[in-house]
Amino acid sequence: MGKRHALHFLNSTPRAELVAISTPDDAEIDWAKQHLEPFGVTLYKSYEDMLAQDGLQAVVIASITSVHADQAIKAMAADKHVLCEKPLSTSVEVSQSVIDAAARRPHLKVMCGFSRRFDDSYRDAHAKATSGLIGTPSILRSQTCDKLDPSGFFVAYAKHSGGIFVDCSIHDIDLALWFFGQDSKVKSVVANGITAVQPGLRKWGDRDNAVGIVEFYEGKIAYFFASRMMAAGQEDSTEIIGTQGKLTVNMQPKVNLVDVYEKGGVRREFPATYYERFKEAFVREANEFVAICLDGGELPMKLEGAVQAVRIGCALQESLISGEKIWFDEMGRRVERSRL
Repeated sequence: MGKRHALHFLNSTPRAELVAISTPDDAEIDWAKQHLEPFGVTLYKSYEDMLAQDGLQAVVIASITSVHADQAIKAMAADKHVLCEKPLSTSVEVSQSVIDAAARRPHLKVMCGFSRRFDDSYRDAHAKATSGLIGTPSILRSQTCDKLDPSGFFVAYAKHSGGIFVDCSIHDIDLALWFFGQDSKVKSVVANGITAVQPGLRKWGDRDNAVGIVEFYEGKIAYFFASRMMAAGQEDSTEIIGTQGKLTVNMQPKVNLVDVYEKGGVRREFPATYYERFKEAFVREANEFVAICLDGGELPMKLEGAVQAVRIGCALQESLISGEKIWFDEMGRRVERSRL
């Protein structure tokens, strides 16, 4: 993901200049020597050294999740604007530390990148929902389903990812908060899952297929499905059901408008990866972030929402492993069911 962000800022963000990158990985340094250094980009193995680069005004963090928060806080301490890949952390408390650091430097723009908020189709759906077209959004069904990777990547990745709800469903959780309202209060969460193709995930308390249900106090429900075993390609879709209609986004995924007519019937090709589906959203995210840093104005999402999404994701992950339904009071505190 870091490589993709670097290329976006190098080639597709006219108001930004990519001046430096950092990575401790030798293979990534070699890649950067070929693709970035010829364009005047300075390469660092030390993140702290990069922060001292002359002229650096903003930092994009796309490193391993476990260092997102630490790197974001260090960037703010160096007086840099921050665009951080989701999630801020796999821990609610650590995610909150980023919020606290940002509050101490209100002149800085600090944003957690939830790419679907920058996608044309999701923006259109949100605008329609906000206009009252479908009445009050009350049920949201959303999924993030990756194409099967038999290499074992996701098993190794699970050691640091926080689990399938924190890693995959965090996008769908953010959508629920976007469509239902950022101040929506969670009443309960419950989840279940299986390891259909990658049993090694159980070592890290994870699953390759999982379903989660989140009930909100405002009388709304979100249903999430996450999977690592799609055969055809990336299947990310959302259904928003309102009191007077519904909206769907990408319920029949396709890479473009081409349909293939052949002897066995008619078919369409799917995007192979999440990035392939949302590439343009990532580019728009980069350009809008730069514009807000340069021109001022409000960010398109509250940073507090990123912590709220992690809180919900962590609760779902806990329910997935424990098999227990988890309840909250209206202040967001964990409670026993008998106390409600």
